[in-house]
Amino acid sequence: MSYFNNLKTFVRTYELGSMSAAARDLRVSPAVASSRLAQLETHLNVRLFIRTTRALQPTEQGRLFYQGACNVLTAVDEAEAAVNNVTQNPKGSLYVAAPLGIGRRLIAPDVPGFKKEFPLIDIRLRLSDRKIDVMAEGLDVAFFIGVPEDSNLRLRKIADCERVLCASPDYIARKGHPMSGDQIMADNHDCLALRFPGTTEYRWTLMTEGGPQRYRITGPYESDDGDVLTGWALNGEGIVMKPIFEVADHLATGALVVVAEETPPMPVQLGCLYAHRRHQDPKVRLFIDFMAKRISGKLKG
Repeated sequence: MSYFNNLKTFVRTYELGSMSAAARDLRVSPAVASSRLAQLETHLNVRLFIRTTRALQPTEQGRLFYQGACNVLTAVDEAEAAVNNVTQNPKGSLYVAAPLGIGRRLIAPDVPGFKKEFPLIDIRLRLSDRKIDVMAEGLDVAFFIGVPEDSNLRLRKIADCERVLCASPDYIARKGHPMSGDQIMADNHDCLALRFPGTTEYRWTLMTEGGPQRYRITGPYESDDGDVLTGWALNGEGIVMKPIFEVADHLATGALVVVAEETPPMPVQLGCLYAHRRHQDPKVRLFIDFMAKRISGKLKG
């Protein structure tokens, strides 16, 4: 397996642009990653990377070799998937990413159940509200809410997710209860935005009598963590847009109250992304099917 591992190290280094990043991704030390690349270069009798103080740049030979190496790894993946299909005994690790709200409430609670059903599959779950690069981060499955941008991946829609605008009773007592998006704008309400580095503006799309309308919101706080926004809303700091499943308990207790009822937010798609070749792996199919069934049941229930 040493040559195969050397190929994997080369491909991840090429894709991530860093040997140390590839080492972390493959869970080996930088010294091991460096040794694997050196062995591969010796075997091929070419330099695959130009090493600088800041990054690794592939040589012309490295660029030519990359696609062939990817084809080899894909062939091995497909061969292993075929064996797993025959044996009905899938095993190995699955690398899964999800936004914080989805991951904490809809996925993580059911991971132990999946593990009990498929004890030879290990789940490596990464939760973050930041934008995820599925290919660069070596992920098998990435759950999302909204509209994904990467058209090079396969998409599976799981459900339409209803959303609400809500605020705490304390905030409503201070600032009033807006009944529409227009009133939110007219009364200069404080809006809490989920915003990422590089975002220059934020808009809420609400359903009006004339159809969907986008409102450019402003407010005193923003964060790239959706649960932080919920905490601020509970503390009376402003109005937040949230999937209902994330705030259902707070709505039930009255800690948060729905506002702008006349112009509710547009529903948003909840689904998952995966690379084309990953779906040949039965582990990926099993995990997606398992989670899709349970997520749909929770959203309907």
